[in-house]
Amino acid sequence: MRILLVIITLLLLWNCEDKQTSKQTDRTLKKDSVVEKYEAKTVKVSVKPEFPLLTNNNAMEFFLEYEKVNKENKVRISTDFGTIDILLYDKTKFHRANFIYLTKRNYFSDTQFYRVVENFVIQGGSSDAFDLYKKRRKIGNYLLPPDTKRGYTHKRGTISMPSSEIENAYKLASPFQFFIINRIGGADYLDKDYTVFGEVIKGMDVVDKINAVETDKGDWPLQNVYIRKVEILD
Repeated sequence: MRILLVIITLLLLWNCEDKQTSKQTDRTLKKDSVVEKYEAKTVKVSVKPEFPLLTNNNAMEFFLEYEKVNKENKVRISTDFGTIDILLYDKTKFHRANFIYLTKRNYFSDTQFYRVVENFVIQGGSSDAFDLYKKRRKIGNYLLPPDTKRGYTHKRGTISMPSSEIENAYKLASPFQFFIINRIGGADYLDKDYTVFGEVIKGMDVVDKINAVETDKGDWPLQNVYIRKVEILD
């Protein structure tokens, strides 16, 4: 009888301990589960872009403010033929600000002088590279109105901005491209249609070298003429 009582007592104690262990295990599992859920939770933080995506609706207002605090007016265009230093005119403030802005956004790196007309002009700021397309997507899609009444003329060595490839009666300019007049005597017949916004102050010999490259019938150089970078000068 005593032996039976001892066995029953041991069985009861073992059963209680097993239940207690089970409870502790449940609590541990639940606690770990909560931790895992907390650690897996991600926090989404919205980051405001440094620059707005430019459009025809906001570009002019943006450059009006941008030019007030970005007063740089000298840039250097580096090519495989040498460097071209350019002074940008303060009076054509939107076009100056646009060129400085694109320079600081590193837009012109690895673009090309894609149009060369002998004894007339070299035109650059574009290429057929997909990376350039992606850059434009990040900067925006906009045009600049002409600013042709500042007294500047298309003399030899001036930098100007071509019209958009899309036909438009107001000669709205393509902000991503530019051309430099190479012609002796200039091309003043362009004055009413295109905005002169700067001039070459050093490196016209480089402009002449680029203007002498061999081209196809569409004025595209047979060997790519790369703009390696455009940088601000002090």
